[in-house]
Amino acid sequence: MSKNRSDVPRELGDVVSVIGPGMKVVGDVSSDGTIRVEGRVDGSINTTKSVVVGKDGTVKGDITTQDAIVAGKVNGSVTAESRIELQATCRVQGDIRSRRVKLDEGGQVDGQLHMGAAKATPAAAGSRPVGEKPETVQKQEAKIN
Repeated sequence: MSKNRSDVPRELGDVVSVIGPGMKVVGDVSSDGTIRVEGRVDGSINTTKSVVVGKDGTVKGDITTQDAIVAGKVNGSVTAESRIELQATCRVQGDIRSRRVKLDEGGQVDGQLHMGAAKATPAAAGSRPVGEKPETVQKQEAKIN
């Protein structure tokens, strides 16, 4: 008795879900594997493994994952726990958080880049955006006005 391919168990992390060209998903998407976007997603994406946004792919929402490769368009924040690769054809409008970032020449990012621990906030890292006042000063001004 031989086992056919469908009888062989697969690890969830090995599964690749594809949102193909011409396909549009409205709503949040989550997976324990990899999600590849070649079409359009209007919603957030959350995976435990990786997200790949192809050259013609579009995501209008936040992405949270372990690793990310972006060659298409993202209108939302991207949080990659380990690594993010922003290819030359990418257009990201939103903040990026990751331990490691690779940005190819020609890639466009309109947002803030936070490197280090992906979940760290600028205040936790001991820094704040230029021109922003410390929290204690903001609270004092709020009480005066």
